[in-house]
Amino acid sequence: QVQLVESGGGLVQAGGSLRLSCAASGLTFSSYIMGWFRQAPGKEREFVAAISRSGGNTAYADSVKGRYTITRDGAKNTVYLQMNGLKPEDTAVYYCAADPDATFFLPSRRTRAKYPYWGQGTQVTVSS
Repeated sequence: QVQLVESGGGLVQAGGSLRLSCAASGLTFSSYIMGWFRQAPGKEREFVAAISRSGGNTAYADSVKGRYTITRDGAKNTVYLQMNGLKPEDTAVYYCAADPDATFFLPSRRTRAKYPYWGQGTQVTVSS
C-alpha cells in the first residue's frame, strides 16, 4: 500500500531554515503529483506547495512563495520542502500528500480533497 513518511521537522528560531523530507513507497513515484500541506492548532489544513510528476512545474501558497522550495528526487522516491526565512506563523504540522492524477494545473490542486494519500505529519515549531 502507499506509504508516505515525513521527517525533518523540529524547533527553529525565526529567520532560520529547515528541510522536510517525504519518503514514498508502495507507488510508482514518477506517476504521482506530490504536495505539502500544513495545519496549525485550531485551523484548517492548508495548501503549501505542489510539484508535478516531472518536477518541471511547481505551485506555492502566497504565504510561502519566495521562502519555500519544493523539489523531488525520483531516484530516492522522496519529495523535499526547503523552508527558509521561517516565521512564527509557519508553526504547524506539515503533511506530505500524493495524487495520481496526471493533470497539474487544476483549480483543485490546492485542495486537500484532491490528494488521496497522506503521511502522518511532522511538527515544525518556529520560535520568535
